Amino acid sequence: MNRRMDMHNVREVLRLVNEGKLSTRQIARSCQCSPTTVAAIAERYQSQHLDWPMISQMDDAELEAKLYPQEVNSSKKPLPDYEYIHKELMRKGVTLQLLWQEYKDKYPEGVQYTQFCDHYLKWRKLRNLSMHQIHRAGEKVFVDWAGLTHYIIDADTGERREVYFFVAALGASDLLYTEPFLSMELPAWINAHVNAFAYFGGTPEIIVPDNTKTAVKKPSYYEPEIHPTYREMAAHYGCVVIPARVRKPKDKAPAENGVQLVERWIIARIRNQTFFSLHDLKQSVKSLLEEANNKPFQKREGSRKSLFHEVEKAALKPLPVQPYQYALWKKAKVNIDYCVEFEGNYYSVPYQLVKQPVEIRATYHTVEIIHKGKRISSFPRQQANKHIWKIEPSHMPPNHQKVSEWTPERIVKWASTVGPYTASLVTRIMASKEHAELGFRSCMGIIRLSKVYSSQRVENASKRALAYGAISYHSMVSILEKGLDHLAVEEETEISPIMHENLRGIEYFSRGVN
Repeated sequence: MNRRMDMHNVREVLRLVNEGKLSTRQIARSCQCSPTTVAAIAERYQSQHLDWPMISQMDDAELEAKLYPQEVNSSKKPLPDYEYIHKELMRKGVTLQLLWQEYKDKYPEGVQYTQFCDHYLKWRKLRNLSMHQIHRAGEKVFVDWAGLTHYIIDADTGERREVYFFVAALGASDLLYTEPFLSMELPAWINAHVNAFAYFGGTPEIIVPDNTKTAVKKPSYYEPEIHPTYREMAAHYGCVVIPARVRKPKDKAPAENGVQLVERWIIARIRNQTFFSLHDLKQSVKSLLEEANNKPFQKREGSRKSLFHEVEKAALKPLPVQPYQYALWKKAKVNIDYCVEFEGNYYSVPYQLVKQPVEIRATYHTVEIIHKGKRISSFPRQQANKHIWKIEPSHMPPNHQKVSEWTPERIVKWASTVGPYTASLVTRIMASKEHAELGFRSCMGIIRLSKVYSSQRVENASKRALAYGAISYHSMVSILEKGLDHLAVEEETEISPIMHENLRGIEYFSRGVN
């Protein structure tokens, strides 16, 4: 019999067996047990020559004594140390079968394996550990944000800023880590993990987050889409991210318990304290964290810190030589100017990849473009300025020939369908660039404005842009959004060509580019 069933369920199995109206599988499904368990209970029922009227008059203790006389009377046998068993099960490779064998080697007259397991499960239940799953040492870390927050005060402005608490709990030892942050965005989330692993002095095999957006881009019961930065960070530390299932609290019980403890033992204790810097708050939290991890368990020996050193520290993977450097990932498509846009700046790739999908990986200092898992270009990251073009000469097509089917001539011809002023404007944009291809993106943007506004409005806006020297896509957008294209350009304003050695008129592009 599966002794995880209480006698109430055993009695229900016997009632259904006695009625004889259901099959063994149907009874098992009804009583939420296995068909083997139903068959074992029925066999004992028959071997003890019991009948249903007799059973219906018995209490649970009497029924158990009748069905399992040997097990009930085995209390004089030496029982295992279940506190020791529970702790040993946290070690990798240790099973109940192994622990029972060691117990039998010491006490040959001891209980058999089935009773050994049953008694242990009952012990766990009595110890109020029914929600505490057995997690192998070094296997999992559970992470989440605490629900309670605190704040810091800017000493100069008096501004109050909310502070959020990251919480991590190792599965086997329940060792806690917490740290306050000014946001719950991705950079803080990643930095919190890096600091937590440094505090533990190693990394587990699995990270178990909730389905927060910083961890999971697209939740799914079967195949959740992990944020690429989070996945890369986990791979750097030799971990894998397996989010907790939605509405499955047992999947993340250590995290929820850890959050509760952090809220009660740390956040609640500083609720009346005022901090004027994040650094001061972190120092206070650090001290309270050590106190919490060294606090003795209520129902077992030791503390989180002592249990960590005893069973889990050696099971963690060693930290990599360098901590993970935060990187932002973004999907992009190579434009016809063989560049990709990131944060308002443009970075080139080999022109053969025009219109191909790529990935952008940006650290604090560099921008890398990756195609099919291979890095194809890398540039210093531009942060202070916008609309900066970083072009690697080797990425350009030979002799600046046409890129795919796009040429300056074709763009001018296409702009001419909107009107002559639009054709003149795109000509000037391309002529103002070191290489005409660098103006393709702006020109196409101007031409496509005719799909949002009428061709006549775009033509009027182009005339106004030429008259006032506003030679850019953004100027055209501003003119159209403000309705300035409806205002007439003063007649005496002559649209004269801009003289510059790098400027080549519309006639140049009409002949094509060699």
